[in-house]
Parts: sequence; C-alpha cells; structure tokens
Amino acid sequence: MEKKIKSALISVYSKQGLDDIIKLLADNDVKLYSTGGTLNYITSLGAEATAVEELTGYPSILGGRVKTLHPGVFGGILARRGVDDDTLAAYNIPPIDMVIVDLYPFEDTVASGATEQEIVEKIDIGGISLIRAGAKNYSDVVVIGSQGEYSALLDVLRRQDCTTSLDQRREFAARAFGVTAHYDTAIHDWFSGAAVLRYGENPHQKAEFRGDLDEVFEKLNGKEVSYNNLLDIDAAVNLISEFTDLTFAILKHNNACGVGSGTTVREAYEKALAGDPVSAFGGVLVCNGQVDKAAAEVINELFFEVILAPSYAPEALELLKGKKNRIVLRLKEFVRPPRQFRSLLNGVAVQDRDEMVGGVDGEVKVVTRVAPTPAQLRDLVFANKIVKLSKSNAIVLARDGQLLASGVGQTSRVDALRQAVEKAVGFGFDLKGAVMASDAFFPFADCVRIAHEAGISAVIQPGGSVRDNDSIEFCDENGMSMIFTGLRHFKH
Repeated sequence: MEKKIKSALISVYSKQGLDDIIKLLADNDVKLYSTGGTLNYITSLGAEATAVEELTGYPSILGGRVKTLHPGVFGGILARRGVDDDTLAAYNIPPIDMVIVDLYPFEDTVASGATEQEIVEKIDIGGISLIRAGAKNYSDVVVIGSQGEYSALLDVLRRQDCTTSLDQRREFAARAFGVTAHYDTAIHDWFSGAAVLRYGENPHQKAEFRGDLDEVFEKLNGKEVSYNNLLDIDAAVNLISEFTDLTFAILKHNNACGVGSGTTVREAYEKALAGDPVSAFGGVLVCNGQVDKAAAEVINELFFEVILAPSYAPEALELLKGKKNRIVLRLKEFVRPPRQFRSLLNGVAVQDRDEMVGGVDGEVKVVTRVAPTPAQLRDLVFANKIVKLSKSNAIVLARDGQLLASGVGQTSRVDALRQAVEKAVGFGFDLKGAVMASDAFFPFADCVRIAHEAGISAVIQPGGSVRDNDSIEFCDENGMSMIFTGLRHFKH
C-alpha cells in the first residue's frame, strides 16, 4: 500500500546529508517535528519545524536525557491508521508518517578513550526507542535509523513524490532493526568487557574480541594476545583436539608446519620441529600433554609467539617464562561451539563445524588390490587429521606419526603436492614408504603418479571423481595402496 508522507519527526546526531531531505520535505508541505540541535539546523535552512515540546507539553529535561519519551510522540508513531484514529483525536495527538534518527556515536566515543561517564552519556535512549517504534509500525511509517540511509531515502522521496510503498517501508524497517541490534550489541560488549586488541591483522586495522577467553585458556606469561595470535590459537586448538596420542604441533598462519606424535613431549616436539624448522620461527606451539623440563629446555631454544598446553611442570614453566613477551597459556577443557560463523558480503554465513575425519574407527574403503598395512593406516589417519585442518587445496605427507611436509593454499592440487615433496626433500626426508593425504579427490591420475615417483606408498583421499578409476589403476599397476573416506575437507 502506498502512503504519502505528510508529517515527519527528525532527531539526529549527524546532520551531514540531511539538508536536501529537509528542503524536499518542506517543498512538499510535510509537517516537521524536531528536537534541540536538529530543530535549530532545520530552521537555519529556512524550513519551518515544530518543537517536540509542543507535542509533549514538557521541556527537554535531565540535561537532554528526556526529550521524546512521551505518548504525544510515540502515540503518533505507533498508531495504526484506521484502527487508532479515535484515540489520536481524543488526546489531540498528530500522526507521524516518518521518523529520521541518527544515534549518539557510542562506538566512536568508546574508541576515543573517553571516560566511563562520557561513554554512558552516549547511550542513546530516546533515539533508539523512536527507531524501534517506527520500524514496528512500518505498515504506516517510514523509518530511517542512521545517516547511512539518508541517500536511499532521498532517492525514494525524489522519485516517488514523497510517497513510499509497503515493501520500501518494510525494507527500511529491517535496516533500522539492524541498526538497533548492532548498537545494543556494542553497548553490551562494552559493559561485559569486550577485549580491545592491539590491532587487527595489520597495524592500521582496529580489532576486538567478543567472547570469554577465560573459558579457553589461562595466561601464565607474556604480552596480551593479538588478533593474529587468536587466529592461530583457534587453529592450534582445533588441530590438537583431533589427536588422542601424545602430540605436539607448530602452526604458522593457521596451518600446521610441524606435527609429531611420540612417547614424550620432547620427542613429539622434535619430530614437529623437524617438519619445517624455518616456518616454526615465530609460530604458535600447542601440545596435548604436560610440558616437562626436558621438553622446555629444547623448546626454549626456538623463538615463538605462543605456547599452549594443558599443564606445565613448575621448572618448565619457570624456564618458558624467562622471556617476558613470550605468551604462555594453559589450555583448559572447554566445549567448542557446534557452529561456525563468518562475515562476508553484507551478512554472516553460518555452517556446522567439521567434526568428522575420514579413516577414524575404520570408516574407510580400500579401493586398490594392495591394502595399507596397520602402520600405514595409522599414518594415513594421522595425515588426514592434519589435511582436514589445512588451507585448501592441501596435501599432507607423513610417516611414523610425523608430518614430513605439506602443500597448502594452492589453486592446483598438483602444485600442492609438488610443494610438499619439494619441502620434504629440502628438509632431508626420504619419502620412501611415506603416505599422502588429500583434502579432496584427484580429478586425474597425475597426483598419484607424482607421489609414486617421490616414493609414496599409500594414499588417503575422499574419492568421488568421475575419473577415480584412473588413479586406482595407476596405484594397482605400481603396488600402491589407496583408501577412500567419502569425506571431503575443504577449508577456505
């Protein structure tokens, strides 16, 4: 249903871009109501406006905290046309067809380092109530909730002679509720102590964390964790949670550059470090066992940003705390959220966490004449846990509970494999008898051919290519074993 705008209440913090709207409304004889500084701004443009105080019969009180909170205002906004007309007439309340609000800049005030009292005074009460009232009654009222909507409103008013359709009013209402949701979240985060981080991925980016890190870890030493630290910590926690054997992992830029399982933490660490001692520099370290003195002595020789472990022997902790900026965290048992959220485009995408991993509990299908030996199967499962949490396209090479090398984040699976082989050879590994894991199927037989030439003897992959038989036949012809899991593990 189209509705002509005959009256509007305007109460804004930011007036930039408002002048053309006011002039257009005045030219169309729209009755304007306003408050304080906005009223002065409207009259300075030569337009006529009525002070809200004339509707309410009350002046602005409490230093401006109460201006619009009155039935004389909200009755005119919330009244259902054709239903509540008698009530409006009985109390001499004029209907209001449009509400334009821009809220106090709460987030900017917080970011400026203002005092608590200054921040509290920038919590908008009347404005956010006006937005919610106008949005609720979108059937009859146009609502604008922020300066960011001024240009869209002006376009509609110009094209449609100050008339709006129901769909347009509903769209503006949806955007307005988005403004109030964001605003209330920012206030909640401030009250609940959202952590302001040193900066984001780069120094010119602001960042904060919204959540309870105390549930995840206890900081025992070092500077405050950064945005990038948190990304790597999240990746480290997700990776180490896949392993029940005593395992140590080293991560860089969310990818594992070293993973090793062993009978002691020191052995597991040394196996992890050997996988890529170059990338380990400045990395994040994680372990699922207690770090003892023997392990701490060798770990202490490496420059790294963060270490996480469920516990530390007293003498190990004392040694690791020797560098004041080194972040030492005690990892707690906590329940990881079952769903993952990612902001993209103009919204948020949500998905279930990838909880499954192929090869666990015998969930495999041997597709070659030669089956993997028990030792190979253990390595295949080990490799598949790592490739699951590596950036796609990803290939992992492993043997004897050790990550030999990986190729990650490549646009070609062949390139990922070649990268892994080159790294493994470069760090002195003989790939004869090693295994290979792929996060997705092989569209051609080229990957198993390259793997065979490098000495790889067993392969784990999801399967599902229309040309699976090409890879299977090559493996059969060359004595390789291969298993399909039926589970792809893309990680973008």
